[in-house]
Amino acid sequence: MARRRSFADLSYALVIGAIALVAVLIIVTPVIVVLMTSFTENRTLKFPPTGFSLQWYAQLFDPVASRPIQRAASNSVEIACFSTLLGVVLATGASLGLSRSRSRLARAADSFFMSPLVLPGITYGLAALVYFSLLGFSPSLNLIVAGHLIVTMPFILRTTTASLTQLDPALLDSSASLGASWPYTLRRVTLPLIAPGIAAGAFLAFMASIDNVPVSLFLSNARTEVLPMRMWGMMESTLDVRVAAVSGVLIAAAFLLMLVMEWTVGLTRRMRD
Repeated sequence: MARRRSFADLSYALVIGAIALVAVLIIVTPVIVVLMTSFTENRTLKFPPTGFSLQWYAQLFDPVASRPIQRAASNSVEIACFSTLLGVVLATGASLGLSRSRSRLARAADSFFMSPLVLPGITYGLAALVYFSLLGFSPSLNLIVAGHLIVTMPFILRTTTASLTQLDPALLDSSASLGASWPYTLRRVTLPLIAPGIAAGAFLAFMASIDNVPVSLFLSNARTEVLPMRMWGMMESTLDVRVAAVSGVLIAAAFLLMLVMEWTVGLTRRMRD
């Protein structure tokens, strides 16, 4: 019996390990291919690359040759910053109001706030376009910020709520018993303790906004073009190698930011909680 159980455990571990390895290869292989392609000497996207050159990265940072790309990148960063900032304010407030309540209304509100993660992005983008058009708004950066806010705020809400559930209520009671007002307790006790959770959610929201395509597809125009849409157009028209260079910069930036967040706030643990 012991041998059978041991063999079953070993088989289970091998199967799970093989599945995990395949999943890692599926995720990592495209990243490696893109990075290798970005250093090619060819003038079009082609794998395997021939030679080694940094010319595409040099052109990418050239303010004249790559002005449309840099303008789109600037729009993307601006939208991500504003949507993340607004998301932090709104999601933190919502989390503070919902975390301590066990009523059905609170649970329904929590599900409502998290619903954008379930809704297909294309469906939401089209619905947002129709809604804003009925209100008489034309495509602009402000509309894209509003659209991104809806789909990124759940990330901040989830990590902030997880931090609040781990907060010892005795700390808040002690602050109140010592005569501290609710705003003072919020500023000096609650927010400092849940700040890592807020920061982890803000990081996830920022990255989701930078990479968002469905909402930007419907709410942007030629003057408010964002980086993913610019890269998409370059892929469709000329297979420009600068697309791979942009991808390399984004991969490196995301990796560095992830390391910083992991070192400062424990991003993996916050996501797991």
